[in-house]
Amino acid sequence: MNRDLETLLKAAREAQRQAYAPYSHFAVGAALLTASGKVFTGCNIENASYGLTICAERVAVGSAVAAGERDFVAMAVVAPSPGPISPCGACRQILVEFNPGMRLILANLDGEVLETTAGDLLPGAFTARDLGL
Repeated sequence: MNRDLETLLKAAREAQRQAYAPYSHFAVGAALLTASGKVFTGCNIENASYGLTICAERVAVGSAVAAGERDFVAMAVVAPSPGPISPCGACRQILVEFNPGMRLILANLDGEVLETTAGDLLPGAFTARDLGL
């Protein structure tokens, strides 16, 4: 793994410490690298009404979009899972929307890492092309 990706993974671990996970106690952190070199982080934010919980990946994407960024290069995601954590289906769809080729560095707290792309995690994704755009 190159230095930039290690830095991104470190930022995801730092974001994980900010997670609000009083129900599941499953803290997730994400760090998103943009083409401009900026890094946006996110953590999961749980809610007593479970369906309103927001995943770390979508928090990071929302922060980047709110700052005017749309060109995403890579994302690191970290969680206390048995193996490298994988984004949920909703997060996969959001990531593919911006860049199916975006590199994903998926990790757990034991140091296990899996590198893939958003498109590889969601083959056959629904895209603007499906809307005739």
